[in-house]
This record gives sequence, structure tokens and C-alpha cells, in this order.
Amino acid sequence: MQKTFQFDDDLTVNRLGYGTMQLPGKGVWGPAADPAAAVKVIDTAIDHGVNFIDTADAYGPLFANLYVKEALKQRPDAKVIVATKVGFTRQGPDQWTVVGRPAYLRQQVEENLYTLGLDHIDLLQLHRIDPEVDLADQINVLKDMQREGKIKHIGLSQVSVKQIKAVRKIVPIVSVQNRYNLVDRHDEDVLEYAEKHHIAFIPWFPLATGKLLDNKKLVKLTEKYHASPAQLALAWLLKRSEVILPIPGSANSEHVINNIAAQDIDLTDEDFKSLNKLGK
Repeated sequence: MQKTFQFDDDLTVNRLGYGTMQLPGKGVWGPAADPAAAVKVIDTAIDHGVNFIDTADAYGPLFANLYVKEALKQRPDAKVIVATKVGFTRQGPDQWTVVGRPAYLRQQVEENLYTLGLDHIDLLQLHRIDPEVDLADQINVLKDMQREGKIKHIGLSQVSVKQIKAVRKIVPIVSVQNRYNLVDRHDEDVLEYAEKHHIAFIPWFPLATGKLLDNKKLVKLTEKYHASPAQLALAWLLKRSEVILPIPGSANSEHVINNIAAQDIDLTDEDFKSLNKLGK
């Protein structure tokens, strides 16, 4: 199994990364109860080989970025690629609003640079396409900032194949971040398109939290592989396609270490096919 993914000649990452969404307090809103512990979780991921971290200014808002900034400060020699996102605002734990006005997207990119402590963003993804704003206006402002050297690569999140094609007429796209996991594969066509064009497919909600423990077939395989359902779900994603970059998140260092261990699980073709039947 290929354990790395190459965006370009200068940018290669280990395919199993880490997502920061769970670090802010109360799940995804407000500061963590113990900011130092949140930073330690990121440190743990880096120390165990993770070099691809996914975050967003909407996580917290901003707090997740600040924890990443502190972790990177503590690991100045670590070569870590940070992917972040713009295009969402937050008014509360479950209140997400799409805002794609060009001036606001530019402000968000600058805010990400500041809160992450970076001089450029390796991968900037549009969190959502705003249906109320002209698509070209949303993408061109990111393209402009790419020319300015503030963004290296551009990606998209929760999009259709049609939308990807439309955006690629304006600017090259290197990643797509859609909801996808062992039991939820509604965006299979997007993954297939990503495979065809060597676009990184970054599945959010990769562990289908709460839906794996009750699956008898999956639980049975845990005994064979001496692994948890979550580890098997990640191993399945890694085997499913070499363009998939899972970013399981956790606010617990032990869970992070367990998730990383999933990359060492070698599913047999027979077991892989068996798990395939769980999807819909």
C-alpha cells in the first residue's frame, strides 16, 4: 500500500493525517478546556509521523488554528503541511453559514495566515461554494492570492463533479474534501473523478462516529486483526484508493496514536471486499 501522496515535486505527505476539528471546546465551539493539552495532541500526531494537518478558521472559531501554531512553534524542525479552509462563518456550535464574498474570503486567508503563524498556506480549500456569489468571483480571489504567493495550492470541499470541472476551468485543483467513509459513500463519483485526475480526496467524517461499533461484520474482523473498528475503517479507506488522505481527528492523544497505527494494517483482498458491502 502506498503510504504517501505527492501533490507536486516539492510537496509529498504521509497519507494518514490529522484533523483539528475536535480540538476546540464542546466539540467544535470555543476554546479547549485545556489549551496545553490540545497542543499536546497535535505534538503527539507529529511525533508519530503525521505531516499533514487539516484545520479551518471556522473550528473554534480560530482556536484550532492557534493550537496548530503553538505545536509548530514547539517543533520548528518538523516538516508539516498545513491545509486550511475558508468560506464558512460560525454563529454557534451547530450554526454554519456559507459566505463566499471575495473580500471576505481574502480576509479569511489573511486571518488563517496570522493565526497559523505562516507566511503562506500550502493548501487552501474553499469550505463551501456560496450559491449566492458568482463562482468565478469566489475562485478568482483565491487565484489572485495564489499569484501573490500567499497560497500554494487550491482545493475544494463538499462539491460535485460538475462543480470541480467548473472550477478547474479557472484554476488547477489539487484536493477535494467531501464526506466519505466505510458506510457512507454517496460521493463515490467524486472519488472516482479524483482518482482519474490525481486529485487528493480528503474524506471528512472518516470514522462515521457512532455507526461502526454496532456493525457485526466489522466487529468480527477486529478479532482477526487485533484492531478496533475505527482502525479497520481507516485501513479500508487507505486500501480503497491511493488518492485518499484520511484525517481522523481526536482530542485524545491515545486515540491519535491508535488511529495512526491503522496504516500498518494490511487488509486481505477478501476482507476488503467484505467490508465494501457495508457501504451505501
